[in-house]
Amino acid sequence: MRKINTKDIAEDSWASPKGTFGGSGKKVSIALGSDKKAPDAKDRHPFDVEILRVPPGKAPYPYHSHGAQWEFYHVISGKGVVRDKDGTIPIETGDAFVFPPGEPHQLTNNGAEDLVIYVVADNPINESCYYPDSKKWIVYFPERRLMRSDPLDYYDGEE
Repeated sequence: MRKINTKDIAEDSWASPKGTFGGSGKKVSIALGSDKKAPDAKDRHPFDVEILRVPPGKAPYPYHSHGAQWEFYHVISGKGVVRDKDGTIPIETGDAFVFPPGEPHQLTNNGAEDLVIYVVADNPINESCYYPDSKKWIVYFPERRLMRSDPLDYYDGEE
């Protein structure tokens, strides 16, 4: 067994060039030894766990859907909204929800404090995502590539 304490995991932060998107996360599965890029299942966990922190006024990522990946969310603290195919739904501490492959979604912190969420996602090999607002795709085989007809920057068309 491998054990860690999440307080000891470094938090990785990100932000889009114009500041629309931002957040940080603790990659629990990576800290426990998972190699997300490994092609051999014995070197990667069957799911990824992250502690996601979204500052007030931010969305951690653009509106998107996964080609194969399931995602489970559990709100640990804070408030926000989830955008899905039907509109937006308020979320708060204690809420849990899941998105299956093909269902577009986006989180936004519209509260006054950080929104903290446990995210558990299965870990499919060769995943892809579609971004409906900007009509682009990201593919992960053999390496991460954003495209419409030419490779793109991650935030292209989002801000």
